[in-house]
Amino acid sequence: MVENIVFLSNPKWLASSIMIACYLLLFSEKVNRAVITLLSAMVMVVLGIFSQTEAFRAIDFNTISLLIGMMVIVSITERSGLFQFVAVWGAKLVKANPIGLMVVLGVVTAVFSAFLDNVTTVLLIVPVTFQMTRKLQITPYPYLLIEIFASNIGGTATLIGDPPNILIGSALNLSFMDFVLHLAPAVVIALFALIVGFVLIWRASLQATDKNRAAMMRMNAKSSIVDKTLLRQSLFVLSLVICGFVLAERFSLSNGSIALCGAAVLLVLYTLKDKHHTRDEKTEEMFNLVDWTTVFFFCGLFMVVFGLEKTGVLEIVGQQFVALTNASVKRAAFLVLFSSALISSAIDNIPFVATMIPTLKSMEESFGGREAMMPVWWALSLGSCFGGNGSLIGASANVIVAGLASREGHPLKFLGFLLWSVPVMLISILISAVYLYIKFFY
Repeated sequence: MVENIVFLSNPKWLASSIMIACYLLLFSEKVNRAVITLLSAMVMVVLGIFSQTEAFRAIDFNTISLLIGMMVIVSITERSGLFQFVAVWGAKLVKANPIGLMVVLGVVTAVFSAFLDNVTTVLLIVPVTFQMTRKLQITPYPYLLIEIFASNIGGTATLIGDPPNILIGSALNLSFMDFVLHLAPAVVIALFALIVGFVLIWRASLQATDKNRAAMMRMNAKSSIVDKTLLRQSLFVLSLVICGFVLAERFSLSNGSIALCGAAVLLVLYTLKDKHHTRDEKTEEMFNLVDWTTVFFFCGLFMVVFGLEKTGVLEIVGQQFVALTNASVKRAAFLVLFSSALISSAIDNIPFVATMIPTLKSMEESFGGREAMMPVWWALSLGSCFGGNGSLIGASANVIVAGLASREGHPLKFLGFLLWSVPVMLISILISAVYLYIKFFY
């Protein structure tokens, strides 16, 4: 029994009430999300649900380290112009054909999202997209749509591609290759279906004149590379980090340690030849580019979920889930897949996955252990990541693209987006269901 509860005698109801209030505030977007989770966590500390020491122990610092390390690496790499170069080079590869450009941007977005976070990917790709569509004098709308969908689909393929995967991978100590081997095939099929569908729908209406295509072809991809030395350094460190993720299990290294080590090495290379004052300024500038709101949001969220775990709320939910599925891994996998997709399309998938992880962990013994229950974990990843395509607020990348589009005079309307997002989400989830059935239950 939890002691020192001030206002309510039942700690389960108290923790649940705080969590519900936290979720409602997150959904309303009236208060900064990091402030909401930190405040909710501190309310739990003040009311005695857990101590301050327990609160800090609840934070998964492997996840936090992975996020910070990759944010620093990506921020420095961006300065080289690599990402813009790839986008322009791809467009010229297809001779500035509008449909070919759509395919290229979809594939590039998906690949970048597998190794960067989704928000960073769309922040890099969308401005280049507007530049290209202006030169071709065509609507950017289909390109923005495919970039949103491809970012959420591509991010599902790897450990570092989407925050839900980072949470799941850290909680279960899964390797980079675990995600690639189990999820990449479903991602490739879903991405192929997305691209084919968009090509068939838009091929008749997306046309550009020869004059505009010639103007597009005059764009110099090499001019996007503003620092060749930094490009070489970034590619070197990125390669080492990815190799580190692949080999981490053999050397008993955590993914967070690898990412932080890569960030530190790249910071050294980035500032090595600078004078003391300049070196400090550039280092501080890179640290300022870390999304600290997301970092503290995760910290608060870990604490709040721990409150539900400590009071036994998640154990009760797990027991009800076991009873509902009759302890069948197959039923559990498909229930988690479809429910997580539906919920993730309505609310941010990060708090949902953070809550589901300890819930599913409490059920593992009833389902025959960790190994037997792995299809359920992969279903959670696929459902929550693909479910982010279900609405304009389903994933952070969606909201970012909508904001950029609005500033460019091409707003994405919520209901208009649903006409595209719901079919894309349903098709990708159906693909996932077939994939899971064939891989684990056939």
